[in-house]
This record gives sequence, structure tokens and C-alpha cells, in this order.
Amino acid sequence: MIPLVYYLELSVLVFGIGLYGVLTTRNGIKVLMGIELMLNAANINFVAFSRYLADASGQVFATFIITLAAAEAAVGLALFLAIYRARGTVDVGELQSMRW
Repeated sequence: MIPLVYYLELSVLVFGIGLYGVLTTRNGIKVLMGIELMLNAANINFVAFSRYLADASGQVFATFIITLAAAEAAVGLALFLAIYRARGTVDVGELQSMRW
């Protein structure tokens, strides 16, 4: 059986990559991808602790987060598509005001 520490290290690595992607890029699509990576890191933690504690509540939370992440991705991509059609870019640095 794989030790819990390995899952936690993987989760920290995936979360760090997602956080780096959110903080360093200006492209809106890449920011959404970074957020998805951070949510998946939380899922890894929930499932790993659920496995090692022999409790199904972590798997229920992970399923809920997967559903929430799918809705967030759909809404985020729809917003960036509308912004791209209106302004011609998805650069978050150029979207300083919410006025059209």
C-alpha cells in the first residue's frame, strides 16, 4: 500500500503548479486551468484521507468538488468567450474595468 505521505506530496506539488499558473500568467484560460489544478489537489487530499481513515465522506466531498469545478469551468469559459468577442483578447491585465 502506498503511504499517505506520497499522496500529500503529490497534492502539494499539483497545488503549487496551479498556484504558480494563477499568479504568473495573464491569459484567462491559463488562470482557469490553474484553478482547476488547485481544485484537483484538494480532491487528492480528500480521497487520500478518506482511504486511510476508512471513511467515505472524503470521496463525497471530492465528487462535490468535481461537480463544482465542471460548473466553474463552463461558466468561466463562457465568460472568457464573451469577453474575447467583445474586446478581442482574454488578457486579464487589460480587463481592469467591468464597463463595456
